[in-house]
Amino acid sequence: MATMSLAAASPLASTPRGLSVSAPRTAFPGLRIGGASLTRFSGLAAGAGAPLLPAGRGDAAVVRMAKREQELEEIRAMPTEKIEEEVVDLKGELFMLRLKRSARQEFKSSEFGRMRKRIARMLTVKREREIEQGINKRLSRKLDRKWKQSIVVRPPPSLRENKEE
Repeated sequence: MATMSLAAASPLASTPRGLSVSAPRTAFPGLRIGGASLTRFSGLAAGAGAPLLPAGRGDAAVVRMAKREQELEEIRAMPTEKIEEEVVDLKGELFMLRLKRSARQEFKSSEFGRMRKRIARMLTVKREREIEQGINKRLSRKLDRKWKQSIVVRPPPSLRENKEE
C-alpha cells in the first residue's frame, strides 16, 4: 500500500546526518511519496510490454493513425496541381477562421490544427515528389516563390457555397 506523509517544507527541519531518504520527491517540496510503486496503478506501468495509455484509449489512437494513413494515401493519389489548388483553398479557409476568431463569431477551434496539419501533409507530399525528381532545396524554394506569386486570389470554398445560395 502506498504511504504518504507530509514532511516539513522549511529548511530548519532536517534529517539526522547518516539517514538518507530514499523515497522519490514530488514537485511539491512538502509531500513525499514513500513505498509507492507506479506499477501498482493501472495505466501508469512503464515496464516492458505494458501499455502507456490507460485501457480503452489505445483503440482511439489506432483509429486516428489509420485515418491519417488513409488521408496520406488520398493525398498521394492526387496530381501535384490538385494538391496546390487544395493548399490554396485550405489557406483561404484558415484565413476565414482567423477572421471569425477576431470578430468573435462562432467557430470550431479544432479546425485550426486540422487545417494546418492537412496543409503540412500536402506540402510534404509535394516536397517528396520534388525530391524524387532530383530538385534540390534551393531550387525548390525558388519554385515555391514563383508558385506563390502566380496564385490567383479567390474566395475560399465556404464563401463560394454561400454566394451560390
